[in-house]
Amino acid sequence: MLDSITPLLSDPAAWAALVTLIVMEVVLGIDNLIFISILSNKLPEHQRQKVRRIGIGLALVMRLALLSIIAWLVGLVQPVFTVMGNEFSWKDLILIAGGLFLVWKATKEIHHTVDPTPSHDVMDKKDVMINNAGAAIFQIILLDLVFSIDSILTAVGMTEHLPIMVIAVLVAVTVMLLAADPLANFINENPSVVMLALGFLLMIGMVLIADGFGYHVPKGYIYAAMAFSAGVEALNMMGRRSATKKEKATAARAQADQAEARARKAEAEAAAEKA
Repeated sequence: MLDSITPLLSDPAAWAALVTLIVMEVVLGIDNLIFISILSNKLPEHQRQKVRRIGIGLALVMRLALLSIIAWLVGLVQPVFTVMGNEFSWKDLILIAGGLFLVWKATKEIHHTVDPTPSHDVMDKKDVMINNAGAAIFQIILLDLVFSIDSILTAVGMTEHLPIMVIAVLVAVTVMLLAADPLANFINENPSVVMLALGFLLMIGMVLIADGFGYHVPKGYIYAAMAFSAGVEALNMMGRRSATKKEKATAARAQADQAEARARKAEAEAAAEKA
């Protein structure tokens, strides 16, 4: 292993590939982390951090496991059958299945966010299971698998050096681990951000489905749209905070004026009694 790493240390192209791949892996990891954060926030508070740690740990294990069988993984892009002139590989099927699951999950979460009143139908009985950490971890595993395959195949397309891939994956998962609790808490404390994050998941799910059907959408467009939406929401949050501060200042000023008026009235009454 060291023999394969040493030559790369003096290769500028290898360093450039490493930096680029780390950025890509971190960006792809954010998608994974948003899903884990939203799902873990639906659990009882004492279970949330543990489930987030397990989800991110599983993401790391899956990525490293896929790197260890990289030759088999690359074979997933080979067509296995053709439908109406469109070739489908195992990778395509996995992306389509993962995208459909993500669209279904995001749509259901949006429905419950908009209309939180339980309807007691058959589908709602499944939602009760989210209070179980095991059910949440199972759903996280499914999406971890999809995101891990997408992540590693992206890495394979950018470099042929396994050490670079391993380092990039380790850095990306470390960033996910550090950002997990702050991101989850931020989403939990800002209800409007929850809807925005669910919209991101819905969009990512559609992109995975499109990718599975052979319609590649450049990820730069996706993340530019996400960054723009996040920027608009940040401005809205700043506006709401400013309005809240103004309301508090107005209320405090009104209380001060009332206290001053009561003090003047008391002084006037005292002066009248002396007279």
